[in-house]
Amino acid sequence: MSASEKDQAQTLPETAPVVVIGGGIIGVSTLYHLAKKGVEKAVLVERKAMASGTTWHAAGIVGQLRESSSQTELSKYTARLFTELELETGQATGYKQNGTLHVALSDIRWEQLRRNHDHAGRMEIESRLLSVSEVAELYPYIERSDLLGGFFVPSNGQVNPLDVTQAMAKGGRARGAQIFENTKAIRILTRNGRVSGVETDKGVIATDRVLLAGGMWTSRFAAQHGVTVPLHATEHFYIVTETIDGLPRTIPGLVVAEERLYTKEDAGKLLIGGFEAQGKSWGRNGIPESFEFDELPFDMEHVEPMLERAFARFPFLETTGIHTFFNGPESFTPDGRPYIGPAPEMPGLFIAAGMNSNGILN
Repeated sequence: MSASEKDQAQTLPETAPVVVIGGGIIGVSTLYHLAKKGVEKAVLVERKAMASGTTWHAAGIVGQLRESSSQTELSKYTARLFTELELETGQATGYKQNGTLHVALSDIRWEQLRRNHDHAGRMEIESRLLSVSEVAELYPYIERSDLLGGFFVPSNGQVNPLDVTQAMAKGGRARGAQIFENTKAIRILTRNGRVSGVETDKGVIATDRVLLAGGMWTSRFAAQHGVTVPLHATEHFYIVTETIDGLPRTIPGLVVAEERLYTKEDAGKLLIGGFEAQGKSWGRNGIPESFEFDELPFDMEHVEPMLERAFARFPFLETTGIHTFFNGPESFTPDGRPYIGPAPEMPGLFIAAGMNSNGILN
């Protein structure tokens, strides 16, 4: 019997100390950490299959340096966790420390990378500033005529988002947490203005604490309860090349911030993604009820400027086939920061959503 079948064979509990709504990486990670902290029999409900919204198509690049020291400490913990999860659960996470390389095209960006190097030192993260020739040695596939230098963090890496989600689910279950897939949360119940339970299509769970981690569904679901969570789904595009002969599996992830491009190695291929100056929103009129592991149409006209930047930055693309043209939704917030914490409109409700393409890190 599969894990999903076992879940469906279980009876939905009448009560739970915490109910998590949403089975993406954020919801499952929260459930895992609640169980690890000793919260017994916490429950997660997911409308379809775990990781079937945004998590499954995440790039999974694991960087540690963030804007603040507290965010950096969180990301350092995340990198450690991915290694520890494999040892703890026996479930592979696909994590590898192949490092990340940032390059500079301007004096301003070069100064930013120099400051990042200083910040890394303060946070006890090994890093190196690289000359253009050193960048070429580490990442020979890049057009480097206009580069000023690079910034390399060898302890960064990448992970398989689906595998990580399954590993966290396994770790949570081992500590008594329960996960119910194909179980849709219909509404949050209240008594005297406070959370009192969750109504699902399989029954009601009484609880005084709910975490809403519904990804791109969060805003609309929260609004039905008078809670404001301003985030919106936006289409995100990337391409995956055909297999590249001689591409090292250890080649680092690359970020060309000034061109809004990034790459990562993907089973002998190279995934190349980017962000547009003006993103393309999706789901304004609601997300289809059937949405599960879905792709969106690849809008070639909209993404053409990004592809032009990519072909100029990576000349080998002129002679390399493209295996996949991918478009999938991700949720973004107005200020680029996630919503994490209690909802003031409803005591007992907590929000964890709007990860702005950084859910794996957060």
